[in-house]
Amino acid sequence: MGDYKQSIKVNAPAAQLFGYLSDVRHLPEYFTAMTSAEPAGPEAVAVTAKRDGNTYEGEAWFRVDRARQHLEWGSEGPDNYHGYLDVTSDGPGSSVEVFLHTERHDASDVDQGITDTLTAVRRLVEAGPAPGPTR
Repeated sequence: MGDYKQSIKVNAPAAQLFGYLSDVRHLPEYFTAMTSAEPAGPEAVAVTAKRDGNTYEGEAWFRVDRARQHLEWGSEGPDNYHGYLDVTSDGPGSSVEVFLHTERHDASDVDQGITDTLTAVRRLVEAGPAPGPTR
């Protein structure tokens, strides 16, 4: 069981970055294991993911606090998986901090997954054109 936290700097305005991250339809673009994500209610998202050679479908909760540029998510299950993400202004760019809790025992895989996700976010946002909400 464990708690994990990482952050990364991104060369994009905080509001623009948060707009991109807060749209659930962008999740598969930066979560490598996720193959689809669609809104399923006010705070729900239907997801499909691949892990350990298996495909999983389910529903997760996804909460957006635009005023604080804060996201929270989680899902039911034995891993007690949940987390949050905060976007803050950092000079001319932004900083993204991710916290994740899971009861999964392979800490190196979890840490690497967070690193890969944050790296993908930075690459996608900095590559332009500037992403934003698709709603």
